Amino acid sequence: MRIRFFHVKILTMEKGRPIFDGELWVENERILYVGEGKASTEGIAFDRQIDGRGNLLMPGFKNAHTHSGMTLLRSLADDLPLFDWLNQQVFPVEEKLTEEDIYYLTKLAVLEYVTSGITAIFDMYLTPETIAQAVTECGLRCVQVGAVNNFSQSVKMMEEMYKKLNHLGPLSTYILGFHGEYTCKKGLLEDIAALAHQYKAPIFSHNSETLFEVEECKKRYGKTPTAFLDSLGMFDYGGGGYHCVYMTEEDICIFKERALSVVTNPSSNLKLASGIAPIKDFLREGINVAIGTDGPASNNCLDMFREMFLVTGLAKFREKDASAVDADQVLSMATLGGAKAMHIRESDVLAKGKLADMIMLDLHRPNMQPINNISKNIVYSGSKENVKMTMVHGKILYEKGDFFVGMDPEEIYRKVNDIKERIV
Repeated sequence: MRIRFFHVKILTMEKGRPIFDGELWVENERILYVGEGKASTEGIAFDRQIDGRGNLLMPGFKNAHTHSGMTLLRSLADDLPLFDWLNQQVFPVEEKLTEEDIYYLTKLAVLEYVTSGITAIFDMYLTPETIAQAVTECGLRCVQVGAVNNFSQSVKMMEEMYKKLNHLGPLSTYILGFHGEYTCKKGLLEDIAALAHQYKAPIFSHNSETLFEVEECKKRYGKTPTAFLDSLGMFDYGGGGYHCVYMTEEDICIFKERALSVVTNPSSNLKLASGIAPIKDFLREGINVAIGTDGPASNNCLDMFREMFLVTGLAKFREKDASAVDADQVLSMATLGGAKAMHIRESDVLAKGKLADMIMLDLHRPNMQPINNISKNIVYSGSKENVKMTMVHGKILYEKGDFFVGMDPEEIYRKVNDIKERIV
């Protein structure tokens, strides 16, 4: 399948390369050509040619922290502190979910992702195999991370998923992980660290999301979560943490020395009153920062435009500095930062040979005019209404309001509402 995009502006996200007018060609799952101006197509047969009408092609957003199957809890578990939210609302509902439920609930999330220009997700939830099936059938790129804790999953199960889901197909990968220090006994954490050493693999988990979490860890072990986990050898082969709101200077040094990634989740942290992450400090130390929406129970929408605005807006407020964490840095976090954290570097930029994971943004909308600075427009005034097209692995999944995910959206809506009626 060959697709030609012409009459488009292109933001490749390659370092130092500005936006230019040109063409981009896709052959099967990869980018065949990217160039400025009008290219000669003599002797080349295309299955489809798309006139971009001056709109923007750029890499898709990487949603680097999600719990997709929690769509059932959207607007159901709200207005509670984190631990009450988990224990009173989330866990009781999750106990009733079946693998089939999570399959359809994940597909609902996929519909929302593609309308927001998200081409890949870093998902942590309860039934990895059915999640992989749902996302792969829809055509979205999914990196799953282990969710081992005292109550569900296990180190043995995670090892099985690590072996299986990394060979399931080109859209599915799996990274070792656990829910968090506060939901795992020390012996369990030691077993997870041993597995990371066995496979020389990175590890991800929730980390320092609330002050209570940090203080409780210090009472247990005399260290912050980051320092304690590092003392177990957890990060000897890299990885990172989700949230990272309450980080000490020592914690930041550990992240820098271990080349760990921070995945910030501003909407979730605001809604749960968890705090504001020190993004400027991370960037100053050269730490890779990615952006995630978190799950639809704690957010409640899966919208990368809102997350991008909040990353920069909250950083400016926290630092009392309107120049802190500018739009270009945020756009890099949402694309390159996510690709690096998720280990999907073939999807990071638009260049010949890279995977064709890209979006087209409509610049012919009021919120994008006048075109003084496109990247700043995306971060400060952009919204889901600007997403004209979302392509993953060379396949268009969403275009001009229509979905091409292998299942009628109305059928997905019916299924998830049936689940709601049964459980809620």
